[in-house]
Amino acid sequence: MAGEKIVGVAVDFSSCSRKALKWATDNIIRDGDHLVLITVQPEGYYEDGEMQLWEVTGSPMIPLAEFSDPVIMKKYKMKPDPETLDLLNTVARQKEIVVVLKIYWGDAREKICEAIDKIPLSCLVIGNRGLGKIKRAIMGSVSNFVVNNGSCPITVVKQSDHEP
Repeated sequence: MAGEKIVGVAVDFSSCSRKALKWATDNIIRDGDHLVLITVQPEGYYEDGEMQLWEVTGSPMIPLAEFSDPVIMKKYKMKPDPETLDLLNTVARQKEIVVVLKIYWGDAREKICEAIDKIPLSCLVIGNRGLGKIKRAIMGSVSNFVVNNGSCPITVVKQSDHEP
């Protein structure tokens, strides 16, 4: 992997994470890089089926071709949005990059930091929903926690005020 980076993007398939993904593909990803999408499902979401096997380590790396298949993603109880899949397929083809998805279960803040070290990532891009000070104080900011505790360079892509 000479000169190739492993770039992580935290996604929840919202418009905010799609913006972070678009920013990463436009500004960081280069030909031959590896793009790892990291998503975290709430605890208890894995109660049945194969997901119990991956409770601690997260799912195996799921290639783009597989997580584009609704039948396969149903087994993970996930439904990636068509806009994100279209963006990923286009970028993978144009830049000849490897795209995989890794699913974790638990607290998003902790699991994203864990992914940085275990994958390991060269850098991470994460969206920011732009919560107000009160909501951020009560709920906590995932991006703020990851910036302060992550062990690689982290870029936060902010959602502007006029975006949904």
